[in-house]
Amino acid sequence: MHPQITPHIDVALLVFWAFLLFFAGLVFYLRREDRREGYPVEDEISGRIDTVGGPLHTAATKSFLLPFGLGRVTAPTKGREPVAIAAERIALFSGAPYAPTGNPLADGIGPAAWAERARRPDLDMDGHPRIVPLSAAPGFWVARGDSDLGGWPVVGADDRVAGSVTDLWTDTADRLVRYIQIAVGDGAILAPMMMAKIDRRRRLVRIDALLAAQFAGAPRIAASDRITLYEEERVQAYFGGGYLYATPARQEPLL
Repeated sequence: MHPQITPHIDVALLVFWAFLLFFAGLVFYLRREDRREGYPVEDEISGRIDTVGGPLHTAATKSFLLPFGLGRVTAPTKGREPVAIAAERIALFSGAPYAPTGNPLADGIGPAAWAERARRPDLDMDGHPRIVPLSAAPGFWVARGDSDLGGWPVVGADDRVAGSVTDLWTDTADRLVRYIQIAVGDGAILAPMMMAKIDRRRRLVRIDALLAAQFAGAPRIAASDRITLYEEERVQAYFGGGYLYATPARQEPLL
């Protein structure tokens, strides 16, 4: 027999109602939290901004203290200006895709899009930049029996030479190579190591994301011994977008 508080209310009933109140509060909290970024929404066709709504649509501002004295960030972000992109809809219906009107590799369209990440390097547990040139990383070297690729030519999807390898950039926290430094034209660029194929027999590096002539347009980094999170976004976006935008044929269906 359940313990009773009154003839019509017992402990089991109180626990049941407490659970319902907790669950309703949890749903209310989560629906506010998932509106921290990307709101208010806008109409796809007209661009009209939707109303913010009541308390369910407004998350309270939170501040996050960053490590190593890097300050604070707040969410939701207020006052962010919309980013203009060089693209237009191919038709006026909901969900219509955008077609690039400029250089899609550099304009942030589709797979070449990037996020506005922090203009500082990614840090290791000690607060030091974790991705640095191998030539400036004491205690790190290429495993015996493998090449550091120095001087090897880099070819694009058209099998033409885009430049030559001058250094490797290593992730000192994960102990692996993240980027290949390539001499192109009057400077150097970084290319993602994960997109490169090493041909040991021919002693060359193949990166089929881009044509050879497109390597020179890759984003340049400001410092010679570190790369910021924002610069990583730009580099990854440029090369990643090449798998769709490097040639017109890549934008056509396979069948």
